[in-house]
Amino acid sequence: MSKVPLRIIARLDIKNENVIKGIHLEGLRVVGDPNDLALNYYKYGIDEIIYMDVVASLYGRNNIFEIVKKAAKDIFVPLTVGGGIRTIEDISQALNSGADKVAINTEAVKNPSFIVEASKLFGSQCIVLSVEAIKKKSSWEVLTDNGREKTSIDVIDWVKEAEKIGVGEVLLTSVDAEGTQKGFDINLINEVNNNINLPLIAAGGAGKIDHIEDVKNKTDIEAICCASIFHYKKYTPNDLKILLDKKNINVRLEAIE
Repeated sequence: MSKVPLRIIARLDIKNENVIKGIHLEGLRVVGDPNDLALNYYKYGIDEIIYMDVVASLYGRNNIFEIVKKAAKDIFVPLTVGGGIRTIEDISQALNSGADKVAINTEAVKNPSFIVEASKLFGSQCIVLSVEAIKKKSSWEVLTDNGREKTSIDVIDWVKEAEKIGVGEVLLTSVDAEGTQKGFDINLINEVNNNINLPLIAAGGAGKIDHIEDVKNKTDIEAICCASIFHYKKYTPNDLKILLDKKNINVRLEAIE
């Protein structure tokens, strides 16, 4: 058993003022209120929460800070904010709203020097590289703008470069698996994890306990990000942790009341 507990992270994809969920980042449907869902996940043992504004890059704006500010008053686990983080001012505003970290995708791809500047100003520990990966034959391509734009950039090349320029963590989303609830892309996770020396959060595909057990048995990562599994009330974070503990997977049971 790993000495480091597996971090269980909830992801809230935000469109306007609602939490939405889709499949392959498309066909989005409203699943609830972000404040209600986040507070519920916190009360039931979640380790971290990621807020992702899925239309911020599309419309060139960011409306998520007020949601995070409200959440930070009642939720005392690490909060990450992503979507539409384009400037140093955006990062400052996110952190001032109560976020602990920011997740950056589109602007990092367009302007890697932004990562360099941000990590120097705020520290690598709060700069998360968000990677949306789609399978292309024997490799994976980086997508931006919540999966809407192709880049022709190889995922492995990109994460290796990003580590050199200052990111402190990688949030890896398999677009192929995202929303399907059919399991994680283990090959993608291992390829990325084997090429970087950064904490890696795997996202996309969690639908049942076996999928999480599969990740722990076949990879060395120490964090997974789930959405559907919580949004559709298959498990509470506590339920999930208890079941994982019974399977000898190290989790933060102290979060359970």
